Amino acid sequence: MKGYSMKHTVYLSLFLLLFIGTNLIAQNVRKDKGILIESKNEFMDSIKKTLASYERKDEPAKKTFKLDFSTINAPTSPSDFTQYWHTPPVSQAMTNTCWCFSTTSYLETEVYRLTKRKLKLSEMHTVYWEYVEKTRRFIRERGNSAFAEGSEANAVTRIWKMYGVLPEDAFTGLQPGRVFHDHSVMYNEMRTYLQSVKAANAWDEGAAIAAIKSIMDHYIGTPPATVVVDGKKMTAKEYLEKIVRINPDDYVDILSIANQPLHQYVEYEVEDNWWHSKEYFNVTLDEFMSTLKKAIRDGYTVSIGGDVSEAGIDGHAGMAVVPTFDIPPDYINDDARLFRFANGTTGDDHGIHLVGYKEMDGKDWYLIKDSGSGCRNNNHPGYYFYHEDYVKLKMLDFMIHKDAVKDLLGKK
Repeated sequence: MKGYSMKHTVYLSLFLLLFIGTNLIAQNVRKDKGILIESKNEFMDSIKKTLASYERKDEPAKKTFKLDFSTINAPTSPSDFTQYWHTPPVSQAMTNTCWCFSTTSYLETEVYRLTKRKLKLSEMHTVYWEYVEKTRRFIRERGNSAFAEGSEANAVTRIWKMYGVLPEDAFTGLQPGRVFHDHSVMYNEMRTYLQSVKAANAWDEGAAIAAIKSIMDHYIGTPPATVVVDGKKMTAKEYLEKIVRINPDDYVDILSIANQPLHQYVEYEVEDNWWHSKEYFNVTLDEFMSTLKKAIRDGYTVSIGGDVSEAGIDGHAGMAVVPTFDIPPDYINDDARLFRFANGTTGDDHGIHLVGYKEMDGKDWYLIKDSGSGCRNNNHPGYYFYHEDYVKLKMLDFMIHKDAVKDLLGKK
């Protein structure tokens, strides 16, 4: 071209290559967008219809801000995952006992991992005695102890040590004719009773426990003192020792909260840790994630808990991701987690069982077995697919066998 030197031509070519390359890179960066959707939960609706004993008004339709999941490249089926044996998903229905459903499921998988035996264990036996222990502490603390439905994963192993465990068919917690659990009336009755105890300053521990047991006996039944297994009568403690053969002391809870000392056992400062357990081994976020990734590849599953109240998790989509309009993946770190925990946007909402993994595009997706109602509304009912970024930002702790984390526990 007249007036242009060879140097001008080279500069123009380099500029065009840079411009085209930048645009190609920009086109490959995921940019999420949000949408307004009608808030629906068909499985919970079915529970409400089945629980015909109590009248409930239909809730008006409302819209909730959620991620538009149509642009997310995700697994399509649980069969896409490398997964480990677990009992089929079951519903906690109208209870807030996810802590027990998720951890019982986890320990059932542990029984299989260690012995190859397939057992279905009773969640409600653990829940029953957990309420007894909550009552005991409420009385001893003169009403200054939380009495609610929630608890933590290590409550299950603690109750097993104290009271043992039963097979599911020995104590379902369902009265004749009931299909779904509903603890709403039972819990309100227990709570009202204990508030009356507090108001009257009537701190008789034996009387209070007897009253709470009486309420539970009416609504969910009385746990049997013994069960017969293979023709042998045994207590719940004997069933744990001889059949389940799980040592509750073999399990540890891994926590990652930046406001607590590292590589020490600390208290998990949430309401559901109502007995103020200080048995959580606190680690960095990098350690938390690398330990989880290695453990699931080594054949371990985990009972994991954290927050499920974000725009990036939806039961109909059946997945959980962190939208880019929230925080870019590269910015998820210890401070981002602590910021959300400190301001209340990350809470100890829900316990789940992580049973498998699949690597896609250099990141893990995790197969989550869930007892909540939301996950029943998709084409893989009972399961969610969690992206590793969601676990990294929003999941706070997990329970695992100590053999899987012995190197981590040795850090000081």
